[in-house]
Amino acid sequence: MANQGHDLPLYEKIWVKRKFQRVIDTLILVLLLLLLSYRLFSSNNFTFPWFLAFICESWFTFTWIVILNTKWSPAVTITHPNRLLLRVPESEFPPVDLLVTTADHVLEPPIITVNTVLSLLALDYPTNKLACYVSDDGCSPLTFYALMEASKFAKFWVPFCKKNCVQVRAPFRYFSDIATNKSEDSLEFKQEWLQMKDMYDNLCQKIEEVTGKTIPFQLDGEFAVFSNTDQRNHPTIIKVILENMGDLLDGLPHLIYISREKRPQYHHNYKAGAMNVLTRVSGLMTNAPFILNVDCDMFVNNPKIVLHALCILMDSQRGKEVAFVQCFQQFYDGIKDDPFGNQWMITFKNIIMGMAGLQGPFYGGTNAFHRRNAIYGLYPDEIESERKGH
Repeated sequence: MANQGHDLPLYEKIWVKRKFQRVIDTLILVLLLLLLSYRLFSSNNFTFPWFLAFICESWFTFTWIVILNTKWSPAVTITHPNRLLLRVPESEFPPVDLLVTTADHVLEPPIITVNTVLSLLALDYPTNKLACYVSDDGCSPLTFYALMEASKFAKFWVPFCKKNCVQVRAPFRYFSDIATNKSEDSLEFKQEWLQMKDMYDNLCQKIEEVTGKTIPFQLDGEFAVFSNTDQRNHPTIIKVILENMGDLLDGLPHLIYISREKRPQYHHNYKAGAMNVLTRVSGLMTNAPFILNVDCDMFVNNPKIVLHALCILMDSQRGKEVAFVQCFQQFYDGIKDDPFGNQWMITFKNIIMGMAGLQGPFYGGTNAFHRRNAIYGLYPDEIESERKGH
């Protein structure tokens, strides 16, 4: 029985049956083809308005054929973290590097980046296997200050989340959704909740006070590297904020601040350039075989997301064929029923699920786990050995 359990796949791809939807989509295609036939054979007056209408209808028909093929066989992926836990001991879990990108402390306030980082530091995964890298393209001492203050709060927030099995581990969402007046909550939990709420409010107040000042603080000590720097003209800055020195399971993950070098005469390639630098720096410092990248205005709503991704990437049968695993974006505080389509529900449910039934959706630029060697081709140490070999 044990061998049978180890032979079971870590994930399954399940095709969604949509017979009625297929009939409707096919009927629309037939109607479009009939309309084109009518345009061609029922009129002898080929004027410019006729030609323009024919071009538009032809393009719409072509687009519909492409969409129809894309969403014909939608699929969802079901992962089995429990099987992974039985197969791989926690001590043998692979390291994972967490990459966060931010570009402007005004358009993307530091408190937003802080919540993203805190949700990553509190993941249900061995903390000595995680390293969080934050790329600040704005080279802002305010972002660095916010991360330093967040690291102090994380020493209390991470144990609180894991002790109480908190689902959403971004503090601003957790404290806005959870109330402490439930009768089933213990007195100890209520006291801890109020304590954490006060600590988070103090953190927000500190960051807001600093960001609201014209001259927030003196650029000395830890902040001396930010003196005489400009957003578009400065050397590389790398600061280790948190370091799990003893490789402790009950410690905190590594937290590293990075602001890549920028010069006016060279194009910095925006987020793509930031991701290149994050990949190179993380490869030299921790070199985890798997990478998760998120934007600074996102947070993890499932603390076991790393285990779900590893079920696909580490599957013994098909895992090596997968270069990256991507998660759907979900939006909070949206308008009821989403009348303007801002939450991309049609795109996710139809187009992307349809692509998943083929080979898989395209990389959307965020919310994705990558194999490092799928990006590099070789690991940094392997590149050095290749050079020495030649």
